[in-house]
Amino acid sequence: MLSTLPGRTHGLGLITEPLLKDLKIDRIAFANINLWATLLGAVFCLPVGWAIDRLGIRVVTVAMLLATGASAWALSYQTGAFLSLLLIVTLTRGFGQSALSVCSITSVGKWFPQRPGVAMGTFAFLMGLMFAISFGVIGWAVREHGWRGAWSGVAATLIFVVAPLALIFLKNPPQNETTHDAMPDAIDAAVDEPVSGFSLADALRTPAFWVFAGATALFGLVSSGLGLFQQAVLEERGFDQKTYHNLLVVTTLLSLVAQLASGWLALRYSAGALTGVAMLIYAVALVILPSIVGETQLWIFAALMGIAVGIITVIFFGVWGQLFGRAHLGRIQASAQMLTVLASAIGPLLFAQCHARFGSYSPILFGLSPLVLLLGIVAWRVPSPQPGHEMAGS
Repeated sequence: MLSTLPGRTHGLGLITEPLLKDLKIDRIAFANINLWATLLGAVFCLPVGWAIDRLGIRVVTVAMLLATGASAWALSYQTGAFLSLLLIVTLTRGFGQSALSVCSITSVGKWFPQRPGVAMGTFAFLMGLMFAISFGVIGWAVREHGWRGAWSGVAATLIFVVAPLALIFLKNPPQNETTHDAMPDAIDAAVDEPVSGFSLADALRTPAFWVFAGATALFGLVSSGLGLFQQAVLEERGFDQKTYHNLLVVTTLLSLVAQLASGWLALRYSAGALTGVAMLIYAVALVILPSIVGETQLWIFAALMGIAVGIITVIFFGVWGQLFGRAHLGRIQASAQMLTVLASAIGPLLFAQCHARFGSYSPILFGLSPLVLLLGIVAWRVPSPQPGHEMAGS
């Protein structure tokens, strides 16, 4: 999941400001490039979900790692031509944000169908820790060596380090209980029952799928718009680039605590209740941001954001296998991921247009916070899918 950074909004956000200055691109033009790149990149989700269910997680993941690294390398050599930049950002979004994310979350969902909250909480904690470190390291590299040098270094790491490690160590999860005797004792609980679960069509017929997908998609919309232009948002409040990089690190580290707590709370409370709490906290953070006047308030905002992001991350990774089983988990999670990616395409354009019209990002922050709160309330009340509709895996 850390390898999705070049295709994620917060990853691109690390280089957005220097990239715009270097390539002499205005915010509206770049937001439109990001919009179409993300929309087109979302299409990558469905075939990758199908490929995982058919070919296995290992070969698909290695291929997506190499493709993401190659796309990031190509971006570091861009000169500003519109169509060329659109193509490269599309490939980076498609392979990184869409396809590789599906590989990552599906692998955990398929391996740990038992107690998914604990597995996903641990996964999210480790992911958050690595993201926090990477934000600090890449932020330093951008300041010291420029965005091109930093991005080519990221690309080289994916191609020459991460992809070979995945090829060596990543294994396909067992398909049914006949493989039980051949597996280590440490994963006995994960392979103790045959693979079963809802088909994609059955999942799409449940209110739970659309409520959780809608909540996480709205979260992605706000997060993408804020993430891509967060340095500019903070500059409105009088903070510099280094403070922005430090904020990313602090927010990510604080989310680690929330992720660990969410893994434990998932054993005691429903996914809907946790989603409702997270969206409430996120709405409060969005309201606070436009009125920040000092570092104390900035770190309060960082704490609220870290808690909300931590909880929502665990929910998004864990809820699909928990509600719908793992027989068709690749397709189901790919569909949910695609909706999130589509929403994240709209976010930056909305933020850029808001700034162009009003000269500030505050109106969009105030306008989106009630929607975040409303979907959180709906998620709290949505019923879980009925077991009687579950279809046996084939």
